[in-house]
Order: sequence, then C-alpha cells, then structure tokens
Amino acid sequence: MQTSTRSGLRRVALAGATGLVGQHLLQGLLADPDVAEVHALARRELAIRHPKLVLHRVDYQALPALPPLDELYLALGTTIRDAGSQAAFRAVDFSANLALARSGMAAGARRIALVSAAGADPQSRFFYNRVKGELEAALASLEPDTLLIARPGLLLGDRAALGQRTRPAERLSAALFGFLGRAVPAALRPVAAQNVADALRTGLPSVEGHVVLGSTLLRAGEHPV
Repeated sequence: MQTSTRSGLRRVALAGATGLVGQHLLQGLLADPDVAEVHALARRELAIRHPKLVLHRVDYQALPALPPLDELYLALGTTIRDAGSQAAFRAVDFSANLALARSGMAAGARRIALVSAAGADPQSRFFYNRVKGELEAALASLEPDTLLIARPGLLLGDRAALGQRTRPAERLSAALFGFLGRAVPAALRPVAAQNVADALRTGLPSVEGHVVLGSTLLRAGEHPV
C-alpha cells in the first residue's frame, strides 16, 4: 500500500462531506488512526472541527491545486429536482466529480472511491443511470491504481438531521420495501448510508484494480478485502 507521509499514515480528500454517505465517511476517516489528514472539499463551511480536518472552500468549475494526497473519496451528488435541470444535475454528478478526480490524481491520489448508484450504465435509457455510468467509465479511463465503486439502491438515513430536504420518494419506497420484505429483489432493497461509507473507507486502502460493490454486499455490511 502506497503511503506518503513520513509516519506512514494516509492523506485523504473527501468531496460531499455534508451528504448522507459523506458525513459517515467524514466521521470514520477522522476516527481512523491510519489517516493523518482529511481534506474536505466543499463549497461551504462545515460545522465540524477536528485536528485532522482541513477544509478547502472550492469552486468545482475552477479547482485549485490540491495538497499531496493518497486517496480520494467522491460522495458528491444531487438530484434533478434539487439541481433544477438535467444540465445542472450533470454539472454536479458528472463534471464536478470528474474534475475532482483529475485534481486529486494530479496531487498524487492513486486510489479513488465513488458513491454511484444501482443501475449505473453509460448505455442506460434512463438519464440518471446513464450519467452515473458515464462517470464510472470516465473515472476508469483515468487509470487509478484502485477504483472502488459502491452502487447502492435506495439509501437509508436521516436527511433532515443533516439539514437536507427530505425526499418523499425515498420515504414511500422505504415503506413499500419494508412491507414487501423478501419479495423485493435483493439488488433493489434499501441500504444504510453507514454501510456504504464503511465499505468504501475500509476497502479503499486494501483493494486493487476496478471493484464494484452492489447493494446486496453493501446491505449485508460485507467489506472488500
């Protein structure tokens, strides 16, 4: 495992620290004794303070040079409803994430983790899934040493506690899946955001190559080794 700090600890960057998965990633990385620095890339201030945490207020369309890094976690995302249009959605979920990956690799990060989505496919007829798939393909084309992708279905977590707009479709879907239970295909069942964060955080330092984690593994809490 490549490390760059004199003490052998990892330096990581995280985009999307205020999101449902991102806030769990941030907490886990800050608590990880093998992590020396956590560089949070965000457009606004974070409420949390920590000796390891360095906040970088960034414009995703004009990213500055990043400090030396070993790993990059991409948990940045939105919805078409919140973004306001398909073009605005793509600007975040595709363009901003790809720009962050390029900037992170220029800073030395050879391991990248991505929060994607079930059904991601660059050939999908559904816009959301197509953009997610196009991002996965674009990141793979950068040829990092490790590209660890999580493809959860419906994410479970308390958005209201994060100050995020609640999503009625998520609440209805969670209730429906809870009612139908095992009748719902395993790949489509809800996944706790904490599980997704834990799988990426524990897996990225140890796996190599292009690895995809589907909802079934994520929901079970199984981590790649």
